[in-house]
Amino acid sequence: MRLAVMQTGLTTAASGSAYAEFGKTKVIVSVFGPRESKKAMMYSDVGRLNCNVSYTTFATPVRGQGADNKEYSSMLRKALEGAVMLHTFPKTTVDVFALVLESGGSDLPIIISCASLALADAGIMMCDLVTSVSVSCFGKNIVIDPTSDEEAWQDGSLMVAFMLARKEITQLTLTREWSDGKITNAVELCMDACSKLGDILRDRLKGTATLTSE
Repeated sequence: MRLAVMQTGLTTAASGSAYAEFGKTKVIVSVFGPRESKKAMMYSDVGRLNCNVSYTTFATPVRGQGADNKEYSSMLRKALEGAVMLHTFPKTTVDVFALVLESGGSDLPIIISCASLALADAGIMMCDLVTSVSVSCFGKNIVIDPTSDEEAWQDGSLMVAFMLARKEITQLTLTREWSDGKITNAVELCMDACSKLGDILRDRLKGTATLTSE
C-alpha cells in the first residue's frame, strides 16, 4: 500500500476531525454532533447518521469537476452505520462531512477509514473502528490500493469495509466479473490490509489520548 499519513483534531470547530493522505489522495473529514435534528421527520428514538462526500474544484485533473457525490455519501453511511451505536444518541443527528482535497485513486476506502477515525476523535460511541481497502484486477493479477492511473486501466475493482475487532465486513462492492477464487483472494488481501491499517488508526487515537491527558 501507499505511504499512509493519518492525523486527528485538525478542525477545531468540529466535534472531531481527521486527515488522511495516501500517496496523492488527500481527504479531510469533520464530524458535528450529536445535535438536534432540524427536520421533524428525523426525530426518532435512535440517532441518525448523516454523511456527505464532496470534492474540491481542484481535486481532479480537470478543474471544476469537484462536486457533491451522492453515491459515495450513501456508501459511506452504509459502511459506518453498522459500527456506530445509534441508540446512544436518540432523537439527534451526527453529521459526517468528507472533503476530498486531491483525488489520487482509492478515494472511497480512504474516505471511510478517515471518517471512522474522525468519529472516534469526536467521542461518538462505536462498537468498532471501520477501515476500508480496495483492489484492482488486471488479468490474473490483483493490485492493492490502486492509484487513479491504475483504476483507469483496471479490468475490475473490489472494495471491503471491515470492522477489526469483530472481524465483520460492513460493506463489499465489486465491479465487472470476478471468478469465485479471485474474489476470495481479493477479499482476504483487503481484510489483511484493513487489519494493518487499523493498527495505524489505533496508534493515532492512543497518541491523541496521551497528549490530552498530559
